[in-house]
Amino acid sequence: MTVRKAVLTVAGLGTRFLPATKAIAKEMIPVIDKPVIQYVVEEAVAAGIREFVLVTHSAKRSIEDHFDTNYELESALAARGKQALLDIVQNIVPKDVTFSAVRQGRPLGLGHAVLCAREVIGDAPFAVLLPDVLVDQPDASQRNDMARMIRRFDETGHAQVMVENVPRPQVNQYGVVALDGDAPTAGNSTRMTAIVEKPAPEEAPSTLAVVGRYVFNSDIFERLANTAPGVGNEIQLTDAIADLLHHAPVDAYRMAGVTYDCGSKAGYLAATMAYAARHPQLAPVFSALVEQYAANRFVES
Repeated sequence: MTVRKAVLTVAGLGTRFLPATKAIAKEMIPVIDKPVIQYVVEEAVAAGIREFVLVTHSAKRSIEDHFDTNYELESALAARGKQALLDIVQNIVPKDVTFSAVRQGRPLGLGHAVLCAREVIGDAPFAVLLPDVLVDQPDASQRNDMARMIRRFDETGHAQVMVENVPRPQVNQYGVVALDGDAPTAGNSTRMTAIVEKPAPEEAPSTLAVVGRYVFNSDIFERLANTAPGVGNEIQLTDAIADLLHHAPVDAYRMAGVTYDCGSKAGYLAATMAYAARHPQLAPVFSALVEQYAANRFVES
């Protein structure tokens, strides 16, 4: 059974992006002309996902609305003959893609958020995507990393955790994996033996850090249900994966693309620049602005 369902954990408050997120869901902040979460959904759809479960709370209705039909807006665009804009609004996702939402009543951690989706997911395998992390695949002709992860899951039946190589001094900012053997090449996966949350650089088992993409069998729910609160008194997904390793194989999948943490201001800025540089309409404008800014800075200095 291949993966057709995905959980998007969107209940977070976005405190790293205040004051912008005081009244706007952090996942709805745009990168160029689309909200961050739309890029994440497009990534999953390209990998074959067709059913999304949003783990949300009452302040995040705008996310559900974004992927729903807006009859008033569509009627207004049609009446004004704005067909190009109407096509954009009506084709945010393919017609066969569905969304459902469950509430995470209290902020009890990422692991708890995933567990909230248990009744909707049922016994099916599923992906988890953190919606403020973009995994960018600049070469659209290549199968994206999520699709490759799902293929590895189909081939092995092993849970998959996406990782990327980071500088050793930065490993204390991430979950870091230990491997059974050499590190996998980009686009491939290797059996994990452990996962450690934010280790000291000198104690880290590797420099492969967890990115924010996962593929699980439904047995992860049992591990989550029996995971005690950990760091921050929250139920940590990392702890549940560490427990799962004692019961079933888990692989580290090494990403081939580039990742941007749009929950941080620096990561958001980097993503905006990367996407603007190849935007079909705005790329020339962006390049000219960068050149103009660089020239002005040189004159000023």
